[in-house]
Formats: sequence, C-alpha cells, structure tokens
Amino acid sequence: MKTLVIAEKPSVGRDIARVLKCGGKGDGFLFSDDYIISWAVGHLVTLCDPEDYDSELKKWKIETLPIIPSDIKTKAIPNTKKQFNILKKLMNDKDVSEIVCATDSGREGELIFRYIYNLVKCKKNFKRLWISSMTDSAIKDGFANLKDGREYDNLYVSAKCRSEADWLVGINASRAFTLKYNALLSIGRVQTPTLAILVKRQKEINEFVPKTYWEVNAVFNGYKGIWTDIKENDIKIFDKEKAFFIVEEVKGKQGTVTAIESKENKQSPPLLYDLTELQRDCNKKFSFSAKRTLGIAQDLYEKRKLITYPRTDSRYLSDDMIPKIKSTVLKINDVEKYKEFSEYVVGLSNLPLGKRIIDNSKITDHHAIIPTDVKINIIPLSDDEFKVYDLIVRRFLAVFYPQYIYNTTKIITTVDIHNFVTKGTTIIQKGWTALNISGKNDKKEDDILPDVKKGDIVTNEEVEAVEKQTLPPKMYNEAMLLSAMENAGRFVDDEALKEQLKEGGLGTPATRAAIIERLLQVGYVRRNGKNLVPTDKGMKLIDVVPPELKSPETTGKWEKGLSSISKGKMEDKRFMGSIIRYVNYLVEQSKTSVKNVIFPAENRENKKGGKKIPMLGKCPNCDSGEILENSKSFYCTNWKQGCKFSLWKNSIESYGKTITEKDAKVLLKDRKIVNVDITLPQTQEKCIGDIILKEDNSGRVEIINLKRKS
Repeated sequence: MKTLVIAEKPSVGRDIARVLKCGGKGDGFLFSDDYIISWAVGHLVTLCDPEDYDSELKKWKIETLPIIPSDIKTKAIPNTKKQFNILKKLMNDKDVSEIVCATDSGREGELIFRYIYNLVKCKKNFKRLWISSMTDSAIKDGFANLKDGREYDNLYVSAKCRSEADWLVGINASRAFTLKYNALLSIGRVQTPTLAILVKRQKEINEFVPKTYWEVNAVFNGYKGIWTDIKENDIKIFDKEKAFFIVEEVKGKQGTVTAIESKENKQSPPLLYDLTELQRDCNKKFSFSAKRTLGIAQDLYEKRKLITYPRTDSRYLSDDMIPKIKSTVLKINDVEKYKEFSEYVVGLSNLPLGKRIIDNSKITDHHAIIPTDVKINIIPLSDDEFKVYDLIVRRFLAVFYPQYIYNTTKIITTVDIHNFVTKGTTIIQKGWTALNISGKNDKKEDDILPDVKKGDIVTNEEVEAVEKQTLPPKMYNEAMLLSAMENAGRFVDDEALKEQLKEGGLGTPATRAAIIERLLQVGYVRRNGKNLVPTDKGMKLIDVVPPELKSPETTGKWEKGLSSISKGKMEDKRFMGSIIRYVNYLVEQSKTSVKNVIFPAENRENKKGGKKIPMLGKCPNCDSGEILENSKSFYCTNWKQGCKFSLWKNSIESYGKTITEKDAKVLLKDRKIVNVDITLPQTQEKCIGDIILKEDNSGRVEIINLKRKS
C-alpha cells in the first residue's frame, strides 16, 4: 500500500519526490515503494458556469437574473483535464491507502486540494503537510509531523464561501450592469472597491485648482532660513503684497537668534517583511509591479529554496523558530557580501528577540518572510532575484540592530516681528540604517547647522520671495495602492469594521497583485509611467454602481465573516444567506437605477465567425506556447498553465515608444530591435537605441546602446 502526496505544482512535487527518494517516473507522477507524488497545476477544478446548469443561461438576459443555484457545483478545467484524470485515478486506486495534501499552506491551497478531492468523490483519509519553507529539512520535518487533514475543515469552508460568494456577486453584478449599460462591465467584490480608491483620487486631481503662494527665503551670516508662521507652523504666504513687504522689512537688517530647539529622536528597525510590504519596497526601489515581485518571491521560495513562504500577511516569527534564527544568521555570515552586516549580529551574546520579532499572537497561517537556513549561493540568481533576496536578507539582519538615533535642531532667527526657521539633522547612532534598507521616516543628514547660540546678533545677507503653486494630490502608484488596499479601514467610518479591515484590508497579500492586474486587463486602469490612472470606462463604472459595491465596508463585512468561519465561530449558511440577499439587492438596483451614462463602444469580434487571431511566434519562456496579442500586451497561450511571459505594449512608453505587433515579431525572432528612435523621459532629448528582450524570458525589455542624435 502506498501514500499519495498531492502538491500544488509540478516543481514542488519534484522537490518533495527528491526528498522522499521517489525515483520512479509515471505519466504525471513520480513514485517509490512507499510513495506516489503527483500534483495539480494550480487550480484543476473551477466552479461551473451558468450554462452548465441550464443552456439557456448562456445568453445574458435580465429576466434570468439573479442566477443563484441551489447547490453550486464544480467541474474540471478543460485545459488541465488530463492531469485531473491522473489524480482521479490515483486517488481512487485500491493500492493507495492514504493521501497527503501538500498544496500551498493557506486558504487557496486548501481549496485547490478539497475541490479535487470532492469532485473525484474520494473517501479516503488524508493528512496535511503544513510547511513554511521548501528546504529539504523543512520538507522532512513536515512529513515527520503531518497533521490530520480534518483540522483544516474550517479553513476549507471559509475558502469555499469566498469562492462561491465571489462567483455569485461577479456573475450577477457583471451581467446586470452590462445589460443595463450595453457595455461589457466586469464587477468584483474586491476589484470594484479597489478601483473606487483610484477613481476618488483621480476626481480630486481633476477638480484641483492650484493656488499661487510665496515663500520668503533669507540668508543670515552664511546660513539659510525660511519665513514661518510659528503659530500655524506654515511657510506659505498667499498674499503677494505681504510676501514682498516681508522682503523689504528684512533686507539688510540685523536679527537675533531667538530660539534653538534640539530634540533626540529614536527609531526602531522596521518589522520583518510580509508580502505587501515587500511588494511596496520593490515598487519604490526597482519599479517592480506587485505581480512581478510575487513571481520572483515565489521562485526564490520554490526553486531557489532561499526564502520562506512568501504569500504571508504576518510580519512576526513564532517562538518555535528561535533555534533556527541563529543558524540562518550564520549561513548569511558565510556570504562575503553580507559579512560586514552579519558579523555584528553573530557577535551578539543574546539576540534581541522582543515582541517586535517574536509574537505568536500575530501569526495566522504563516510567519514573516525571512531567508532560509541553507547554504547560500547567490551566483546563479538573476538580477531581479538578487534584488528581492537582498532586500529580505538586509531586513532580516536589521531587526537585530540597535535603534537609529538622531537629533533634530530648529533655529529661529527673528528680524523685527518676522521669524525665519533653519532645520538640521545630526545623526548620533546609525543603528539599523547602516544596512541601507527602506524604513519609515529614515533621515539623511541635512545642511550643516550654523555655529550660533541663543541671543546672537546676525545680519541678513540675502532675502527673496519665491513664487510657487500648490500641488494636486499625488496619483497612486502600485506601492501607494497596495498601502491603500492593506489599510482600507481608513475609508470606513464604522469602528468595528475599521478594526477588521486593519487585519485584512481589501484582498489578501497573495491576491492584491492579481486584482491590480485584473483592473489593467479589463481596461479600467492604465499605467502612466509608475502611476496607475483610471480610464474613462473605469471612472464611469464607479459612477453607476451602488455605494455598497464600491465601498470597502462591504469587503470588511465579508472578511469579518470569512475570518469567523475559519475560526469556527460562524456557520457558512448564515454567511451565504447574507450574500444571496446582497446579490438580489444588486440586481434590483441595476434594474431601477437611472444613470445618464454612456460607455465607450468596444470592438467585439465574433469568436466563431471572426478573423483568426495571428500567432506571432514561439514563447521563449515555456517553449511550447504561442504568443498572441490583446489590447494591452503580447502573451503566451499557456498562461492558464502558469507561463508568465508578458510583453507589455506600454513597457517603454515613457521613452516615446509603444511595442507594436511588428516589434513583437522581431523581438521573438531576433531578441533585438536596432536603431529605434527614443526620447529620454527626463530631458526629452532625441536618441537612438536598441531594444532587447531580457534573458529571463519574462517578456520584459531593456533599452541599450543609447546614442544622442546630433
């Protein structure tokens, strides 16, 4: 009799097979005398489409809404049905006595396994492998401590409710509002309130009216000061006459140093990374999209074994990890690049393992992202992989460093009744900032402070009024939007829901990247350099949907319910009952609302009778797929099987160049386009350069050999 182990992906399955010494090869599985190792390919099972219940529901008609099946069913995904059938046969094989669920240790991983288990009508006992890293030792420890699979029933029920609720809301709301406005409108529980955040900001920008103001800058005995309303702590002067009056009042006159205020500030190291914080930093430092960062982190976890499970929402470690922390530091200390930082930590007699690092109460499914305690080889890492790994290593070391201590000094120089403020920072102790990592409010040394003391008489040497304008609110980039999604509670008035959203926010760390990509894919948002800008279609959608559909409050209620289900504190029937009432309300709203909004016409080709979509070339990433074109990018036909190739048309738009179908063909064939006209985004200089397809075959491009036009 054998134990069947089911992983989430083939690569994970192969790793487990290697550790368990399964050398035999079958069709879609590996085996030994004791084990059979097989895998899903992500999701193999999905919820049935409306037409699977009734063929008449294939046509979108308002009379058929709401669509609420009495029992929501599942089906195998056609593209991966071969692997589904392999698992079906193995799970029901009489020689298999036990099953181990080895999908990702989280809500979605649980759902992937349970949907397969239930659809193949398997009745065998199963156990759960729950691990936080893919190192050999972690896999061995996990198999030595397998959990009873039924311990995770509540997690599965929570995942199932999330899946079915999203289906009910998405299917009904999308159909209802599409039919109402005669435009294909995609609506979702999380994507719509996320879009609303972007739209709200865009409206603030559109309605913004700049105001002119003046600043008065002065120089006294070689040091600079800026006029300040001390009471209001404001440097802006909106009255031009007042600004120039101050200039005349101060010019060439003597003043007095009336105050010197010095304050010592201490800043603790930032917490360890969760996925959202890592995505934010990668966006700020490297302009990586959230999706790209997640993909790189997943590879560092699965393929390189260098980091722990990345899809986590925790920034703390559990107390049972304390023995491994020192071991991890010692492994990092073996890498020459990190010695100057790691030797400090290695030299500590006791690691400072306080509540900012070890806190069991703040860990849900997984702990924070940290390096694994394996022998580290950074040489094979791609540039992108190293950038992400380097951030994780430095953040891990930083938490053991002392505080950053600095003095802030404010000098007030007074001429008659006019006060001028000079500020400076003096670093007392670099502490964790020596590692050059991102942190909140980390300071840099300002201008050297003047050597003055209170009561000194100084002379004005220069003074001028500088005209400026108030600036509109900043557009969201991905780092800012991820923060807004994570902290969606600030958009909610209800205190209890505000607290719930503090824990979960909009979406989960693992899904936020996909939500942003979905908004781009359906044309509600476009990228403008680093910024995310809602399109006309996205703006109009938020105008027409009811408040409940675009408010984070709705998601707050749902997340609260799902969390209660996973903890065994709420019945799934009660939760789904509220969802059904909500769906009925949305459909009714779409029928009765009156909005004078017309969406832009879209080109919709008939899939059966329309022209054949041309294949542009072989996919350089997976070697088996073909490259197709959509409105935003050139992508691989194997995207559902996990191929990540995406050549975005606007990837070098800031250089005045859009990637065309012709360009894509040349890049796929030759990997290079030579002598392309380029405009430098900073200076608008005209240049010629070559566009190359990057070696990691992700679809990213780079401009090289830039030459200015004479």
